[in-house]
This record gives sequence, structure tokens and C-alpha cells, in this order.
Amino acid sequence: MGAVRKLIVEVVDAHHLVPKDGHGSSSPYVVVDFNGQRRKTRTAIRDLNPVWNETLSFNVDGHSQSHIFGDMLELDVYHDKNYGATRRNNSLGRIRLSSSQFVNKGEEALVYYELEKKHLLSMIQGEIGLKIYYINEQVIPPPPQKEEAPPKKEAETVEKVQETPPPPPEGEKPKEVENTETKPLPDPTVSEKLPEPEPEEKQAENDEKPLEGGDEVDPLPPDVNLDVKAQSVSRSNSEIRFGGINGPPPPALKRSASATSFAASEASSESSVLMERSSFDLVEKMHYLFVHVVKARYLPTKGSPVAKIAISGQHHVTSRPARKTTVFEWNQTFAFARDSPDSISSSVLEISVWDPPASEALFGGVCFDVNEIPVRDPPDSPLAPQWYRLEGGGALHSDLMIATWIGTQADESFPDAWKSDTVANVNARAKVYQSPKLWYLRATLVEAQDLLPQLNTSKEACFQVKAKLEFQVLKSKMVVTRNGNVSWNGEDFIFVVAEPVSDHLVFTLENRQPEAPVTVGVLRIPLLAIERRVDDRIVPSRWFTFDNPNENDDHTCKASMPRVHLRLCFDGGYHVMDEAAHLCSDYRPTARQLWKPPVGTCELGIIGCKNLLPIKTVNGKATTNAYCVAKYGNKWVRTRTVSDNTEPRWNEQYTWKVYDPSTVLTIGVFDSWSVPMIVDNDNDQNRDQTPSEPDFRIGKVRVRISTLQTGRVYRNTYPLLMLTPEVGLKKMGEIEIAIRFVRTTQRLDLLHVYLQPMLPSMHHMKPLGVVQQEALRSTAVRLVAGHLARAEPPLRKEVVFYMLDADSHNFSMRKVRANWYRIINVVAGVIDIVRWVEDTRGWRNPMATVLVHALLVMLVWFPDLIIPTFCFYGFVVGAWNYRFRARDPLPHFDPKISLAEVVEREELDEEFDAVPSGRESEVVSVRYERLRTLGARVQTVLGDLATQGERVQAVVTWRDPRATGMFVFMCLMVAMVLYMVPSKMVAMASGFYYLRHPVFRDRLPSPAVNFFRRLPSLSDRIM
Repeated sequence: MGAVRKLIVEVVDAHHLVPKDGHGSSSPYVVVDFNGQRRKTRTAIRDLNPVWNETLSFNVDGHSQSHIFGDMLELDVYHDKNYGATRRNNSLGRIRLSSSQFVNKGEEALVYYELEKKHLLSMIQGEIGLKIYYINEQVIPPPPQKEEAPPKKEAETVEKVQETPPPPPEGEKPKEVENTETKPLPDPTVSEKLPEPEPEEKQAENDEKPLEGGDEVDPLPPDVNLDVKAQSVSRSNSEIRFGGINGPPPPALKRSASATSFAASEASSESSVLMERSSFDLVEKMHYLFVHVVKARYLPTKGSPVAKIAISGQHHVTSRPARKTTVFEWNQTFAFARDSPDSISSSVLEISVWDPPASEALFGGVCFDVNEIPVRDPPDSPLAPQWYRLEGGGALHSDLMIATWIGTQADESFPDAWKSDTVANVNARAKVYQSPKLWYLRATLVEAQDLLPQLNTSKEACFQVKAKLEFQVLKSKMVVTRNGNVSWNGEDFIFVVAEPVSDHLVFTLENRQPEAPVTVGVLRIPLLAIERRVDDRIVPSRWFTFDNPNENDDHTCKASMPRVHLRLCFDGGYHVMDEAAHLCSDYRPTARQLWKPPVGTCELGIIGCKNLLPIKTVNGKATTNAYCVAKYGNKWVRTRTVSDNTEPRWNEQYTWKVYDPSTVLTIGVFDSWSVPMIVDNDNDQNRDQTPSEPDFRIGKVRVRISTLQTGRVYRNTYPLLMLTPEVGLKKMGEIEIAIRFVRTTQRLDLLHVYLQPMLPSMHHMKPLGVVQQEALRSTAVRLVAGHLARAEPPLRKEVVFYMLDADSHNFSMRKVRANWYRIINVVAGVIDIVRWVEDTRGWRNPMATVLVHALLVMLVWFPDLIIPTFCFYGFVVGAWNYRFRARDPLPHFDPKISLAEVVEREELDEEFDAVPSGRESEVVSVRYERLRTLGARVQTVLGDLATQGERVQAVVTWRDPRATGMFVFMCLMVAMVLYMVPSKMVAMASGFYYLRHPVFRDRLPSPAVNFFRRLPSLSDRIM
């Protein structure tokens, strides 16, 4: 049975449509076009809030699957001209959706889209609710037709070809016959494309009969060679340098292919983020000698032979044991680092085959001059392997199939190859990881009934509901009841759930008693049965009956168990934060239906590190096994681990899609504690050891995307700084990276993003508290770390915690002082303005004071110039500061701002101390006293602020009758004067009085300040 992929569009309803029938109403119907297919709903007669609840199905053929992120779905809402005094089907609005917003079955949710204008002068309003998702339908194939049996002679020929030929005599090269099969193309479904809806009567008739795809396409004839196109763009044999190899150049390797395989590969390359290819133009080329050991034949052994590779005594490596089929297969690639492809070193490549049970049993080998090995640069086609006769051993007629070439890290064989600079570390391969898709699960506790029958008492009882999901446990407030019915008034439980969803949400009803809580009932709800939403609409609530916690107690009736009223839903309109809000790399909501198109791409080239400090000592030698991790959005990348090298060179390049420029890319460097897989050339055995310690943090770099100019390459070296409790600030080395931001949308669209809210709309319609948001973030970090730790090779938890700044909320006296100095730096501009006003007021510079008087007269008599003057002043300041803009490399961690260079050892020890503290009681006591001193200062500042606010309130509250009477009488006198005197005169007089010369000014405080300081506050009532 085959599966046919279909797109399902559920047209649910619409709201607040514009009337178009001339009588204050409309008779709407919906027309949907996708991939050349058109479907239509029924007409809702005279209804501005129609409800259709119809399901439309569209076939997704092979072409659409290969370009699945480029197809558009067009939906039009029309008024039916058969109902009303109109002569045509008037448009009520339309929407266009990209297929990248569609999800699979099980992830769909009801989404309301605002209707857009079809024409410039159209009057459109309202919204339409849709559910759009993909399904795979199982299709029963037709019974196969009987074919005539092939001729006997032809069948005998096939049998002879499939037989294994005997070893040929010495001196004659054996011939290999390979059977190739051509798989026919699957039968796609083709649908005829209909024209756009017309205003004539034929349009309605055509819409009533949507076309269904059902014609099948005949498969391609077997003689069509689909490799012609691939061969035409590849390099010819004359362009590849051969030499030093016995025999002719490797022949072209014929492979069977079909149009389906090409379509599938194209679709996977476009739809999968994990398979993004880059041109490696941001990094340096690293040349490698590739050796691809494929298989051997006619070896005189029944064991599992191994292949040994040596290059002029510099590198010795042993392959894994061969897999025995009709031949001995390895299919393993080795990459040996070279300085350049044209190096003139006289290296010799030796490949030999050995029998493991007897290490002295050499079957034979092959030798190559490295300088004569061909050079291959992508996009050249892969070099075809060739059979070579083994010489110099005990196997006289044995052959080895290998391929050797010189390439770069851009070669498609490089990621999975054994590399000489990683010393066969099992976790050394570069990998791309995806964070799990995180949802907020909202459980609203409304009320419960029938609680007392289980207790057999008429007294008051206290109840509490505990909700548990994996390691997340939340408790409701305790309620007291006498009649068995309680209400929580919609108390919310919010959990973080990672896909795939397969667990249960467990509710436990507890009776809080003085001795200990007693479990009254248990409720288990599968997460797959919970509805998903993308907005703030109210989902239907349900009644659930608790189960008896004592499973052995069978005599309890199900009807007598307590019931609880719950409202459950997955909130896909939120962005589940796993990073700090000011360092977030993605603000998209969970639901794919709400995603907006990307505004650009970010390309990162991780070149290497310099002057790394040795991290550990292995066998008496200081060493570092460094690797790099980069994180942006839900995509993580990890470079290969370069073993025993303080200046590793990775030269790997990665690409991310950018949806919001106000995001941060994080790059971290770590030392791997995993012991490499030791290759024992004497015993031909490989063994691996499990890491016993966490990977060590070397440092990290943050780059804000909004600071990058479009199309410019930033290639810089950044210091890797670490704070340690032992030595304080320590430079661990330097990292060299190259980064580039490429805009993929119009410039105005990119600028429009700056005017949009950063977080999705649900964060503003139903905001989460700061404390709750931080608790949910900690849970999300644990889920992401657990998911990535299960990958192969794993991304360890300490790496994920460090990249996500999981400990950024810990208390640090250093950060408190740093934030205080940041506030002083921000307020410094305001303080400078106040000082300038005081200097002007004090006639320190008489010329400046006279100019200020003139400016005051101009602004008072021409008040319309006030706002333009301030705006022009802002323009002048910005244009003047443009000359002094930073031309240095991208901003990085600043030790001066962080106060990392002047921090005390005791404060660092406190910052890195765990919770609860593990220090001695004397040390904890000293820290507590210091914290009390800081708290006293904060207490005094808060008290002063509260006093000033209470004095403002006391002006009109008659707490001091005399002061309030004086203020009220003064307000009356000022109002009478302002009614009689023009406001411009009052403003000018007030300005000249404020700027009067110090000779006419008293040094004592003004009467207004004295009056305000005498007002009462509540500080005298505090005990």
C-alpha cells in the first residue's frame, strides 16, 4: 500500500464580514486555490458571521513536495450574486498563505486570519477561521497485471550473470558484473488548473464542480539516462590530474536513478534545515588527503580482515573489521591533513590488508605517490573507486577497491570521515542539532464537586489539587468546604511540554489534614487528547472524574468519586523562552501557523582558536581537546573536536535564517573530557572510555545581529575570557570567526520589523509574571538539555546550561555594582543637563545666558516651534555623533563594564557558591552581615522615595489642615491671575525670574521647597 500526501483545509467560520448584497447583509462562500486545484464551500445565505465547518482536500504531487516551501494557498471570500440585488460575485476579502506555515496532522489549530483587500479601492473587513494541515492517506494499489514469462534463453543469461565467477588465473584481471535496476517513477496525481473566478454566471457553475486529480502519468521508459544532466555539469576526465597509478584512469561509475529520487533529494535539501550547504567563502580552505576503502574480493580468509593505511611513517591508522557478504566490505573514508594540494613533500601512501586472527598474515597492499593523487574541488562529481591488485602478500589474486583524492573540508565525504586531527575521537564529528519544539500547557482549575462522600464526615475539610507532569509539580491554593463543592475561580497551572508529546498530566486531589495529606483521587489525562490554540479564545471546558488511588479497592463506585471541572489547552501563541529575554535568539511563537517569513540569513564561519591554555593533563602531558558550539534560534551546531592542539583550526561554516534582527548569536568554546578512541595497531583492537568529568568552559562570544551591516563580512579575533573563583578574570585564548548578515527581503520590510512587538501577541494579551516566566525558563532549559543529551554524539548538559545562561539569575555582588554604574552612566546625561542649566542660571557664561534668554522669548511667542526645535536638536546630535561611531570590531564582553578586573576574591567565591551554600558557617555569617548592610541602604532609599510620594498626596488630603488650606487658597489665586493675564506673559515672566542674576537671588531654599518639606508623611507611623 502506498501513501498519498494531501493538504486539508478546514473552513470553520468567519466574523464581521462587510455587507455587499444591497440590503445590509451578504451571502458568502469560500474559494480555495492550491497547486492548480480549486475547491469551493457552500453558500451561507444572508449571514455576516457564517459558519461553514467544511473540509476541503488538495492533492500534493511530487513537484509540490519538492518545492513545498514555495507554494502559496490563495483563499477568496465572495458574495453569491444569486442572493441579493447584485450582478456579480463581489469580493469580501482574500488571504494568501505560504506552505511553510502548514503543519502535519496533530499539530493543527484554529487560526483566525484578517481578510485583505483584493483591489486597492475595496472596502473589506472581518476575519476567517481555518485549520490547515497535511495528512498521508493510504492508497490501495490496483492489482498487478499478469505479464508473460520471459524467454528461457534470457532467464538463463540472468542466472549466469548473478553467479559469482571463480578466481581468474594469475596475471589476468577479474571482471566484475554489476546489476543495475531502474526504478519506475511513482504515479503522481495531476490536477487541472482552473482560471480565476469570473463575474459572469459561468463562474458559479464551474465552482460547483471542482476538478479532482485522478489521471496517472506513465513511468519513464527504461532507456532514459537521467545521469546525463549530472555528467554534463561535472568536470571531464581530462581536467583531473592522474599519475603514478598502475592502470588506466578510474572509469565512470554507472548508477541507476529515477526522477523520483532526484525529486526526493531536492525536497530534502530544501525542507531540511540540517542539510544546508554553504559555499565555505567565509573560512579558509583546509586540504586533506582522502582515502576511501570500499571493499575487497577473493581474499583467502573466512574472518574479518582489516585495512591499514600509512603515509611515509607520519600517520598509521587501522580500519574497522570488514563486513562479510559476497565480498569484504569496509566502505570507510579517511582524511589526512595536508598543508596545500601542491606540496612537494615526497610522501608515499600505503594501503595494506591484514588478517586479524594472525597479525603477521599480510594479504597484500597498494602504494601511491601522494604528489600524483588527483585534486577534486566541489561541485565536481565524486571520484569513482577502482579495483587494484594486492601485491607483496599471501593473496595472489585478490583485489582492493579504493579511491584516493585531495580535497577540502567542503567535500561531502568530510563530515563522516576519520580525520587525522581528531585522533579518532568518537564524538569528534561536526553535527547540527535541533532544539525540541516547546509548548506551554495551560490547565485551568475551575471547581470540584462531591468531595465529602469519600471522607464520610460533615465537618469542614480542606482540599488541595496537585498537578504533575514529569518533573514539574504545581499545587493549587487550599480551599475549605462544608458541602463538598469548592471553587478555585479559574486558577491556572502552566507547564512546559516538549515534542513528541506522549506523557500524561496527573492531577491528585488531597485532603489536607493535621497529621499528613490524604490522597482522595487521582486523574490521568493523556496529552495527545488536549486541544491546541494559537490565540486567546476560550476553549471548551470538561468535567473529569477522579479514579480511586487504591487500585485494590474495587468496591468503590465510580459514580461516587469526586469530579473536577478543567479547561485544558496547549498555548501555541507564546514563545517558550529558554534564554534570557535580553539575549534571546528567537522570538517566534510555538505555532508554525503564526510564523512570519525570514528577513535575512546569518552566515557564521568558525575559523579556529589561538593560544589556548592547556586544560588537563593526560599521561603526564598538558593537552586541550577543543570544540566549538554555536546557537541561534532552535538550531545548534557543533564543530569537530580537534585533539591535543592549543591552536585548533576548524574552518567550518554554517547558516541560520533570521526572523528578527534584534537577536543574539552565541558561540562557545569547550574542552572535551571524553577520552579518544585509542587505536592499537599491535592488537588491532579499538576501545573507548566514557568521560568521567564535565566538559570545561573555555569562553564564549555573543554577536547581536542588528549591529551587522548588510552584506559585510566581519572577520575578527575575540578574547575568550573566564571568571574563576581561584584567579578571577583569566584569558583562556582567542577565537577567530567570520560573520555576515544577508538581507533576503525588501529594505522597508526589514525596517518595518523594528516597529513590531518583539514577543508574540499572547505575551501582551495574557502576560506571564516575571517570577513565573523565570520558573518556566528554568524548566525549558532542563528539557532542552535533556533532549540534546540524548543525541549522538550528545551535546552535554553543562554545555547547554552555559550557552543558555541558566545561572544568570544567581546573586552576585559584582553584578549589583556593575548595574549600579550602568544606571549612573545613563543618568549622567541628565545630570550634565542639570549642571548646564545651573551654570546658565548662575551667569557663569554671560553670553550663553543671554542666548538662552533670546531662545526663551522665541519659544514663548512662537510655541509652534518648540517640538520642531527639539526634533532638529536630536537630528543634530545624532549627525554629530556619527563621526565618532565605533569602527572597532563587533562589541564583545567588556571586562571594564563587568568589573571583572577589580572584583575581590571573596565576592567571586560567593558568586560561584551553590545554593544552599557549602562554605563554613563563619564565611556565611560574614556574607550575611554584608548583605544586611546593603539591605539597610536599599531600605533607606525606598523609605525616602515613599516619603516624597506621601507628601505629594498630603497636599490635598487635609492631613495638615493649615498646609492644605494654604495650598488650596494659592491655587485659587493662581487660577484668577492666569484667567486675566495672557499665558505667554506668565511664561516669559516665569522664565526671566528663574534665570535672574545671582545678585537678585537668595541662597536659602525657596518658599515652595520649604512648604513641600513641611508636609506630613506616614514615616512617623512606622514602628
